[in-house]
Amino acid sequence: MKAPHRPRFDIAAVRAQAGVKVFARGEEYHRDGQVEILSVERDRVLAQVMGSEDYRTVLTGRGKKIGGECSCPAYRDWGFCKHMVATALAANEAGDDGQAEAPTALDRIRAHLKQKGVDALVDMVVDMAERDAALFRKLDIAATAATPGDPKGLEKQLRRAIDGAVRTRGFVDYGEAEDWSGNVDAALDAVAQLATGPHAALALKLADHAIARIEGAIESIDDSDGHCGGLLERAGEIHLAACRAAKPDPVELARDLFPREMDGDYDTFYRAVARYDEVLGEAGLAEYRRLATEAWKKLPLPTRKREGGEDPFRLVGILDFFAERDGDVEARIALRARNLSSSWGYLKLAEFCLAQGRKEEALRRAEEGLWMFEDGRPDEGLVLFVVGLLVKAGRKEDAAAHLWKAFEKEPGLQLYRRLRKIGGKAACGRALSCLDARLAVDKPLQGDQSAVILIEILMEEKMFDAAWAALHSHGRAARHLEGGLAEASEKTHPNEALAVYAGQVEFHVGVGGKSSYETACRLIARMAGLRDAESQTAYVAALKERHRLKRNFIKLLG
Repeated sequence: MKAPHRPRFDIAAVRAQAGVKVFARGEEYHRDGQVEILSVERDRVLAQVMGSEDYRTVLTGRGKKIGGECSCPAYRDWGFCKHMVATALAANEAGDDGQAEAPTALDRIRAHLKQKGVDALVDMVVDMAERDAALFRKLDIAATAATPGDPKGLEKQLRRAIDGAVRTRGFVDYGEAEDWSGNVDAALDAVAQLATGPHAALALKLADHAIARIEGAIESIDDSDGHCGGLLERAGEIHLAACRAAKPDPVELARDLFPREMDGDYDTFYRAVARYDEVLGEAGLAEYRRLATEAWKKLPLPTRKREGGEDPFRLVGILDFFAERDGDVEARIALRARNLSSSWGYLKLAEFCLAQGRKEEALRRAEEGLWMFEDGRPDEGLVLFVVGLLVKAGRKEDAAAHLWKAFEKEPGLQLYRRLRKIGGKAACGRALSCLDARLAVDKPLQGDQSAVILIEILMEEKMFDAAWAALHSHGRAARHLEGGLAEASEKTHPNEALAVYAGQVEFHVGVGGKSSYETACRLIARMAGLRDAESQTAYVAALKERHRLKRNFIKLLG
């Protein structure tokens, strides 16, 4: 007996994701036969949907859990689109066994190609490559790597392939960056094939060339998704693999890698000495150490300036590698103590000492840092580090003294929390008095920060009457806190919370877009719990009238 037909996707869930209007348009597309199912798998449906263009549509999941994507502009802007609705309806007709009743388009294509001979398939692919520049480039690179011929000819061909893939021909915008990256990655595939075989030395040269070309192209690409970083990382991995196979002269390799680790703009060879240590061997590492030591000696004598100062971060990392290899903790401390021109430098040094089990030295170094920079803005991280060590040592009074000194000079919520933990409720009163005094005399920008800290402390202490009063008095400085205060004090101050939420709703509706509309709807739902149903109904009705032209918002609002 044939099992009863069960829909693959829950239609109510599809309608909820798409909205009534989009769902109706999707139904029309399905009824008009504009969906062609290309592939049906257990948890994935691939379709081509005919619209103003042909769109690639993917649905994932089953039942009420539905995901996916579509190549149409509406999906990018709004999410679940009519093409996805149409695909869900078409997939439901295919049943729940993961296979359509009739072969899909890809099934038919696969079966057809299996009947073709190799020569016919080759002719078809070559014909496609003649018409598709990206496919041609990928096939050309793969063919070049598979049939190497003489090394000089192979190098020339692959250099040309790399240059062609990396070339930007102007600026590569965000929408084109992924395709550009894919072409470069295909070129790197060919180099990677050579990296572990007899042509490893050639792969090493080509990896160097690719790295230089990619780094040179970065300024001409919208790399918001980090494609260039990934390509450089891969090219660096190929470079290392080729070094392992080709075994270049270790001293020459050290002389090549050292300046690249020190001066590279994109950190392609970051921590190269550690990553290449096996390839460098003792001879290469000795040369690396010599170069680093010479560079270290040329640095200016250490100073303790209040600001600025040279930061030989990469050189410290290289020398620290060797000191750690030697087990020389004193040398590692000395490296970190070379440049203490900032409180951050003292903090890093103290943290390192503590990690090495040197608690007393860690505290001494950290307190020295507080003293060195006592005339400037307190470093909250350094203060809290010192306080933590003092508390563990049972010196709470000394810890509190450091905290009050920092708080009175530059109030901060983290400083207050530690003060509250050490001093209890009395610390709260003293902190609030300190802030009130500052607000009475501070200039505008300083007063803004004091007002923010004051309101944050009042919120933390659940002193909501005082918090709302402070917000009304210093609203310009602390406007960003009103949402958190509204949420925290809904039960005690519903009217204030409602006013804040109403303002936020207007802001998000004004911004527009699916995400902002959804945020506005969540706020509206929250408001319903703060007043009677009649008031909420009147508010929503007025909102709909005021924004009646924003159809997508009205649809979400229901």
